[in-house]
Amino acid sequence: MSKYIPFTTEQKERAASVDLEEFLRRRGEKLITSGRDKRLASDHSITIRGCEWFDHATEQGGRAISFVKQFYGLSYPDAMSLLLGDDLGGSYPAAREKEPEPAKPFTLPAQSESMRRVYAYLLQKRCIDREILNAFVRKKLIYESCEKSRDGTKEYHNAVFVGTDEHGVSRHAQKRSTNSQGKSFKLNVAGSDARYSFHHLGDDGDLYVFEAPIDLLSYITLHPENWQQHSYVACCGTSYEPVRWILTRMEAPQMVSLCLDHDNAGDQGCERMAKQISSEFGFPTRRLVPEQKDWNEDLCALREAPRRQRMEMEMR
Repeated sequence: MSKYIPFTTEQKERAASVDLEEFLRRRGEKLITSGRDKRLASDHSITIRGCEWFDHATEQGGRAISFVKQFYGLSYPDAMSLLLGDDLGGSYPAAREKEPEPAKPFTLPAQSESMRRVYAYLLQKRCIDREILNAFVRKKLIYESCEKSRDGTKEYHNAVFVGTDEHGVSRHAQKRSTNSQGKSFKLNVAGSDARYSFHHLGDDGDLYVFEAPIDLLSYITLHPENWQQHSYVACCGTSYEPVRWILTRMEAPQMVSLCLDHDNAGDQGCERMAKQISSEFGFPTRRLVPEQKDWNEDLCALREAPRRQRMEMEMR
């Protein structure tokens, strides 16, 4: 049992205000930049900014004390002592006060004259079917960007996955690097409305839910039968908002297939979404699990299998 320590109001506020980024770095935790936030390398669903944290898988969050209690499994007194230091003197710096963020207007990235890099990346590296890719390109939901560096000396070409509202107006976009080697990245364009992420709205009652646009395209490639009749949405994470919006747009939803990644975050996200869908709409759900970590890994493994078999036969 933890020893009772009567913390003062000032100590409680000091502990709650500890800069979590600095706290975690001093404790050897690796952090990944994610826009204005930092993301834990050990658990990508958790983001931090200043003294605040949020778990996108469980939709829970708070300030420094609740983070230390949950992340390290500590009692309240032990979490307080850790944040304040052994001598309770405040060994970790306080986070700076958050400046109010001005609302950013949403603007699609500048478009490249060519789609060469996007087609090469999605067809060759990601094994997406050409006709399926063409269908989304024709609807202007996938294109290649061409953006200049700040000094104007470089051009950056990324795949852009566009989400539209009920009027066909672009309201969301996710950029993903097309390089096959080196560091890759994906991020949502500033000002994107989470409700309108990358999707396809069909006319039957089946909805398939994914974390990423490439997983969505991979699943359709694996299961192309009458795919345009079904509805699909990529949440660009594990947010429930895109699922709620598309369910309100479907005429008669019958089954929601939750196809998030085969990992803890995906499992927790599916469980949470199933409860939310049942509570809000009463629609049935089911969990579809890829054999690998995600549907693109399944697709690439399937495409690679014949080549691997030929090599093994040649080596005999």
